[in-house]
Amino acid sequence: MTDGLRKGLTSYGDAGFSLFLRKAFIKAMGYSDDALDRPIVGITNTFSDYNPCHGNVPQIIEAAKRGVMLSGAMPFVFPTISIAESFAYPTSMYLRNLMAMETEEMIRAQPMDAVIVIGGCDKTLPAQIMAAVSADLPTVVIPVGPMVVGHHKGEVLGACTDCRRLWAKYRAGEIDDHEIEAVNGRLAPSVGTCMVMGTASTMACVSEALGLSLPMSATIPAPHAERFRAAEASGRVAAAMAKARGPRPSEILTPAAFRNAQTVLQAIGGSTNGLIHLTAIAGRTPHRIDLDAFDRLGREVPVLIDLKPSGEHYMEHFHHAGGVPKLLAELGELIDLDARIITGETLREIVASAEDVPGQDAIRPRKNPILAEGGLAVLHGNLAPRGAVIKQSAASAKLLQHTGRAVVFESVEDMTLRVDDPALEVTAADVLVLRNAGPKGAPGMPEAGYLPIPKKLARAGVKDMVRISDARMSGTAFGTIVLHITPESAVGGALALVKNGDMIRLDVAGRRIELLVDDAELAKRRADLKPQGPPQGARRGYAHLFNETILQADEGCDFDFLRRDGKG
Repeated sequence: MTDGLRKGLTSYGDAGFSLFLRKAFIKAMGYSDDALDRPIVGITNTFSDYNPCHGNVPQIIEAAKRGVMLSGAMPFVFPTISIAESFAYPTSMYLRNLMAMETEEMIRAQPMDAVIVIGGCDKTLPAQIMAAVSADLPTVVIPVGPMVVGHHKGEVLGACTDCRRLWAKYRAGEIDDHEIEAVNGRLAPSVGTCMVMGTASTMACVSEALGLSLPMSATIPAPHAERFRAAEASGRVAAAMAKARGPRPSEILTPAAFRNAQTVLQAIGGSTNGLIHLTAIAGRTPHRIDLDAFDRLGREVPVLIDLKPSGEHYMEHFHHAGGVPKLLAELGELIDLDARIITGETLREIVASAEDVPGQDAIRPRKNPILAEGGLAVLHGNLAPRGAVIKQSAASAKLLQHTGRAVVFESVEDMTLRVDDPALEVTAADVLVLRNAGPKGAPGMPEAGYLPIPKKLARAGVKDMVRISDARMSGTAFGTIVLHITPESAVGGALALVKNGDMIRLDVAGRRIELLVDDAELAKRRADLKPQGPPQGARRGYAHLFNETILQADEGCDFDFLRRDGKG
């Protein structure tokens, strides 16, 4: 087997000449033969001026390179797409699969014996793991880490749960322009990902639970020196993997690893996005995420992490309490401790060395959970025959069983135009419905599922309502919100049949979401549905590829041809 600089030679019809030419040109960078004869570790560079989440990537790269070289291998840094959640139009989810494709192809195209992927912002870690699984080269995942907390008027703040909470107060007239501007400068006091249990933190914890990252990698704050020491250690591990030619992702990502990841996803009160991403990752392997099995697991696994939006703390508190290793220790027999990680260690060995921090309350014991069940519940019913998701740990208990009148918005644009109209007929007991916001309909399944409380209700003191959609929601958000209704309305899902005034019943305990309209009437409405054409601009380039091949939420919103079996 060829390795190092001899891997994947450019095709000139003469392998000797291909290697000669490759070495001649790379020597223009000043490399010696000694350096070029060593195993190669590729390191992705996802730094971008548009991506403050990844602001520490240059320092992480330098630390990882140091670890690689200290272990006798040669690091090669290469750029890839960088996606920043709040800067990506129309949504970062629209670009996740593009990043996965580009990262996979660059891993394949360039000579490397192992790869380090560095990411954090919501869709970057999922994209990189999807790519690594498909390329199946020995891979180390380094999360960029969460921000440190901010402060305002003696209160600890965190992006972006507190972004949403304080913006809701501003919309309700409880704080003024001057204060919201002050808050705006204090919510994100450092580079790094959101310091609450949003999608970025969720996927970092999932990566560690899968065994693709070093222990404690998920929780170390982005600016801390420990983050860079962990990157150096990751470089050392990557060098060892390059020399040993393994383990590969296909050896790490076993059914046990996926079950552990699902258990952790439930126990941390993780983002609903995390389920989509984990489903997409599993779809690149022989193993699949079964939504019903995931829901059954959620009835056994309690939420143990006291972290916003499900609790009160922030990621740095989770870290100082012992991080994911301590969480695994608390979960006990719910975790398969014989699963191995990239270092070759078992989770049993990791758990044995987990730190015990006296007095900490960010990681709860199982006898005193935040919630007796897992953070996420999967719903079915005539509105969601293939499933929908609710983050029950961040919902209002009094609304988890609720029947209300539908107030329908046809699209994100329609919602934006009408939700604050004083003439909108809406009460706190109603159910806000958003459709045409799914993978195809939006396109890109935006994080629009956090429908704002209509301003006239917010100013009357309403803090939460039942809201349902085929969209996604940020993991930082809170509320009684049903998401990922599948199939989406744009492909003829039942959400397309809902009319203003219809009654909708939510029963989280019974795992049901039902449109209370008889079958005959629904059949008539379906017969009257007009098929939707592709979204504007979806006839060329990436938009065309996306529209033609995107799968639904229950299959991870991957492209159909990228799944392991190549089938939708």
